[in-house]
Amino acid sequence: MSLSQNTAIIKSAAKALGFLSCGISKADFLEEEAPRLEQWLKAGKHGKMAYMENHFDKRLDPRLLVPGAKSVVSVLLNYYTDEQQAEGAPKISKYAYGTDYHYVIKDKLKQLFRSLQEQIGEVNGRVFVDSAPVMDKAWAVRSGLGWMGKNTNLITQKVGSFFFIAEMILDLELEYDTPVTDHCGTCTACMDACPTEALTPYNIDANKCISYLTIELKDQIPTEFQNKMDDWAFGCDVCQDVCPWNRFSKSHNEPLFDPKPELLDFTHKDWEELTETTFETIFKNSAVKRTRYEGLKRNLTFLLR
Repeated sequence: MSLSQNTAIIKSAAKALGFLSCGISKADFLEEEAPRLEQWLKAGKHGKMAYMENHFDKRLDPRLLVPGAKSVVSVLLNYYTDEQQAEGAPKISKYAYGTDYHYVIKDKLKQLFRSLQEQIGEVNGRVFVDSAPVMDKAWAVRSGLGWMGKNTNLITQKVGSFFFIAEMILDLELEYDTPVTDHCGTCTACMDACPTEALTPYNIDANKCISYLTIELKDQIPTEFQNKMDDWAFGCDVCQDVCPWNRFSKSHNEPLFDPKPELLDFTHKDWEELTETTFETIFKNSAVKRTRYEGLKRNLTFLLR
């Protein structure tokens, strides 16, 4: 089959599996990203995420992850919801309301990969959902799925940014998409709203980011952030909530991302009295498990002082 036929098969199969969109780029060295990543790491803006310093070359060249790689297929999966937690209670990011996205997306990508092998023939490659040093947003930008916003999130016109990014790296040559233009313009809403001033244009200092402080940081949260956490106990959605492009966000259609009613009903008092048993029940198969009970209690103690 031709490049265009194979490309159409992949995009059609991705759509059938519920992915919001699918873009494809040539698997080669991310030349523009190399100096940005190096500068960001040298400035220590990755905080204590030491793993970000590992596999520098692999982060920039997918051919080192998949021998013979020719294409990077990027997909987006919507997780936006209008559902809200109880007012005045500690908050968790929308992306963690339901089942851990790693499970959901990996299953879909494996189905997509099998579909390609059935329809196209022998295709070799790997699927990735935060499971290797792959620069998801950079590849999504290259494949025309959106632009990198001033809040360092991928943003798409008429869709917004409440979606997950994942990819397949294949040894199959395909038709490649082209990047879209930046539409942030003069807007500074995300930077103005960030409670901890973690954002500068197109750059983020993880040391100040609430998502980092509540998830990645294993030490105690520095006292300088007392009364600046905006009630976030796990993650943070502020820079997305205020982004004008997210007025176009529509609720997802993935039942596994639906929040448990108990989570939405949790009051300030319920959070304060959270036990390990309740944690294991409410957050079973949830991304919140990443911080473990002890980590979430640390966050809650910091918020509820």
